[in-house]
Amino acid sequence: MSKKAAVMRGDGIGPEVVDSMLRVLKECNSQTEIILCEAGSEQWDKNGRKDKSYIPDATMKTLEETDACFKGPTTTIPVPDAPRSVAVTLRQKFELYSNIRPTKTYDRLTPNRKLDCVCFREATEGLYTGLEVKVTDDAAIAIRKITRQGCSRFMNSAVNWANKYNMKKIVAITKRNILKQTDGIFWDEVQNSIKGTDIQLSEIYIDNMAQQMVVAPEQFNGSILVSTNLFMDIISELASGLVGSIGLIYSANMGDNYAMFEAAHGSAPQFAGQNKVNPTATVLSGAWMIEYLGETEIRNAIFAATEQVINEGKVVTWDIGGNASTTQMTDAIISYAKQKLRK
Repeated sequence: MSKKAAVMRGDGIGPEVVDSMLRVLKECNSQTEIILCEAGSEQWDKNGRKDKSYIPDATMKTLEETDACFKGPTTTIPVPDAPRSVAVTLRQKFELYSNIRPTKTYDRLTPNRKLDCVCFREATEGLYTGLEVKVTDDAAIAIRKITRQGCSRFMNSAVNWANKYNMKKIVAITKRNILKQTDGIFWDEVQNSIKGTDIQLSEIYIDNMAQQMVVAPEQFNGSILVSTNLFMDIISELASGLVGSIGLIYSANMGDNYAMFEAAHGSAPQFAGQNKVNPTATVLSGAWMIEYLGETEIRNAIFAATEQVINEGKVVTWDIGGNASTTQMTDAIISYAKQKLRK
């Protein structure tokens, strides 16, 4: 029986890049059943801003009936009473506690810099729980909530990844010298998680980490970087900058029995409808989603094809040194992926 995936096209450039991804999956003969549904601020606007969420009830029902979902880029409007972001809402509803971003450079784009690591971000706790208190008109406090259970399940997923892909190094990013209690609990659970394994563990403070990523990123090759919500949000963005374009970075949000896949970039409304943005991040996230649903061979073909297109540099978008349209780059990926599947 084929697995089901809900796909939300999203806002801004979302519909274009998601359509590219769906075309790649279809041309590669994926058997995953795709169910399209709406989410994001554009449909919220269109419906008179009356919903409490950017995710309509009908969409939520579809998500509950599928095996995984894909979220196109969505816009979160920065006004006080607007709903929470689609990503945060879904991470909390389905307890998708591990946000995972594999980060790998391409030979043509950064010939003098090689980075190949995986960023693991705890996605349900930390400063992003949104617990804030206004003490007076002139002072407010945000609460950084860290729990042992939250850290433990998160670290187990990172260690499982290390075992699955035969990775031997975990780097924990903390600020334990200052945040002694919260990062203390996190560090305890990091240490507990690797007991009985041959994984090498190191700890680095967040400020030093940012510097090391710029000065000598190669030291993190083959490592899984783990941290709490805010710290890893920042470090994973820094890492994606080293790759050369946020348009290349794909990601997943995984829990015990559900997963959401998405490109790491935003909805970039200024480029909407111009057929010029890089489809890579969305295409690779989609390929990862069907691997999660059992179609590993197609995933491998799409990844290899995308790498070939980027390294050849003949049919690539403007952000990575070319002048191809979204559609043209997608066509090139499809053509190589089909060749690889025929072999």
